[in-house]
Amino acid sequence: MPDILSTDKLTNTTCPYCGVGCGVTVRQQDAQLLPVAGDVAHPANIGRLCVKGSALHETLGAKRRLLYPEFVHPEKGGQRVSWDAALDTIAEKLRATVAQHGPDSAALYLSGQLLTEDYYVANKLFKGFVGTANVDTNSRLCMSSAVAAQVRAFGEDAVPACYEDVEIADLVILIGSNSAWAHPVLHQRLLKAKRERPQMKLVVIDPRRTESCDQADLHLPIAPGGDAFLFSGLLSYLANENMVDRDYVEKHTNGFEAAIAVARQSAPDLHSTADLCGLDVAAVALFFSWFAETDRTVTLFSQGINQSSSGTDKGNAIINCHLATGRVGKPGASPFSITGQPNAMGGREVGGLANMLAVHRGFDDTSIAEVGQFWNAPNMARAPGLKAVPLFEAIERGDVKFLWILATNPLVSLPEADRWRRALEKCETVIVSDCVRDTDTTQLAHILLPAVGWGEKDGTVTNSERCISRQRAFLPAAGEARADWWALAEIGKRLGFESAFGFRNARDVFVEYAALSGINRDSPLQFDISGLATLNDEHYETMAPLQWPVRTDAPNDDSQRLFGDGQFSTPDRRARFIAVTPEWPRESPHSAGSAETPFFLNTGRVRDHWHTMTRTAESERLNRHRAEPYVEIHPDDARADRVANGDIVELKNRHGSVLLRARIEEGQRRGSLFVPMH
Repeated sequence: MPDILSTDKLTNTTCPYCGVGCGVTVRQQDAQLLPVAGDVAHPANIGRLCVKGSALHETLGAKRRLLYPEFVHPEKGGQRVSWDAALDTIAEKLRATVAQHGPDSAALYLSGQLLTEDYYVANKLFKGFVGTANVDTNSRLCMSSAVAAQVRAFGEDAVPACYEDVEIADLVILIGSNSAWAHPVLHQRLLKAKRERPQMKLVVIDPRRTESCDQADLHLPIAPGGDAFLFSGLLSYLANENMVDRDYVEKHTNGFEAAIAVARQSAPDLHSTADLCGLDVAAVALFFSWFAETDRTVTLFSQGINQSSSGTDKGNAIINCHLATGRVGKPGASPFSITGQPNAMGGREVGGLANMLAVHRGFDDTSIAEVGQFWNAPNMARAPGLKAVPLFEAIERGDVKFLWILATNPLVSLPEADRWRRALEKCETVIVSDCVRDTDTTQLAHILLPAVGWGEKDGTVTNSERCISRQRAFLPAAGEARADWWALAEIGKRLGFESAFGFRNARDVFVEYAALSGINRDSPLQFDISGLATLNDEHYETMAPLQWPVRTDAPNDDSQRLFGDGQFSTPDRRARFIAVTPEWPRESPHSAGSAETPFFLNTGRVRDHWHTMTRTAESERLNRHRAEPYVEIHPDDARADRVANGDIVELKNRHGSVLLRARIEEGQRRGSLFVPMH
């Protein structure tokens, strides 16, 4: 490595990929960008990076970038226009749409790729000044089930655990997560702890034998969709074996008797649970005994739990077992929802879901009044808006006529994408803000706005353990790209609300959002970062990663864990058991007409790619890991269907079809298939 010269520039920022939220150190020498490194001072990764993170410098540049605003004509294609022309037109169309059809004819569709400041201005603009709560996000597709489960159980969308808990636990359960590939740095922290304490047990619950199973003490190849049956069976086992912490349950919870009664109806004992889940009885008995006997237990759950027709109930089935044993918010003992996107939690904090108002407040009269007063908002939304799929259904019906999509590609990520493509083709006004010029969604836009990308963005993100980190710019904006919060604020000004959207920079947005969170000070809610509302420009620029809450009255309180004292965010401060009736997926071999769908199809990430690959595909190194789409098939299923390794096979159901390369894998469960999501 060359010596550090006086022309060296070091920038500490945050990785734009998964919800682990790793710190990244970017080094530039004589204006030349050098390979990135992990930030040794960042608490999430302490210098570690996964292969995607270590290749970030290979994905930068103006390739495929959207560089200037465009009006898009069906016949002529894109026409370059000025920012003023684009913003004036957007404001005019939004004003006219609302005047003619009402505020609920307009909507925003956001993304966990946005910074918190972008999310905040979007939420404020539409819910406070346009007058509609039609503000939802692609996080709806991955995290909303966990959000709802936590709200039902704890009274708030608050993760009680921290990453240290994964390292100090004596039993770690991975369910719905191939963390070795989806959250590699956190997984490496887990494996390092296991090497140092070999007595630590690791259980992986997954239909597939994944890379996460390599160091596991037990792999339970559960029948796809059987997760709630397994944890209902565990709750029954804890009660049957007198392993419930009755003192904790009586002092700090409600609803246990109803929850255990329903669990016993669904999965009353070991044998019935194992049979329902397609598992060996002895393996289930071992797992149940480990859970019952191990005080320091962490259950990590992710998209395999959330992305389900009954994902919320699955989350609550897991939380129920932790409440029954008093293992919430204690060192090494918590249910722990691991976020998929880099800022899914930051978006939820500001209210970036249609059923949330702002700062963890809902649409009760008190919250509407308090948020509205803080914003001095003239047109407060007074009821929840349309969630992601109902939003696109409303576009299909013609009820939503103005849609602004930011930092996401819903025509790839939404279910039934062909249906929504036809809907967007009929929508009167479609605006897309993105850093990439050509995606499935930008092809249907009427107006394109160039957004800054990673390396150009300035703001904050919040990771899975509630740690707020800075993303800092180290590159100039490509072309005429601008921050999304700025474009949204400019629309607010053009609608006549100059004072409400007169932000100079990202810091101005952040401190207003922090100040708003202070309305939670006298409530049971934990989310409060009002202690950061006085940051000046310099303090914001140098802000080190920190976990919320950060309160004005107690800014130095230990915020590492939540609810460890048994006090929750509900009105009576008691957690709630949820009576969960497990369900199989609505379209599966268990459902009607299953002869036409004999296989389960599971999806997930590969190690070296991210989402739709608009960033990772720029790296030749990352493309070498998995060079083409594929489907994993168990050898017995392959033989039955006369499929050889490497064959091109067609998968189809009533929604569509796809051609994929077959990979014959012993670790794949019989009767189920796996296809990467990318």
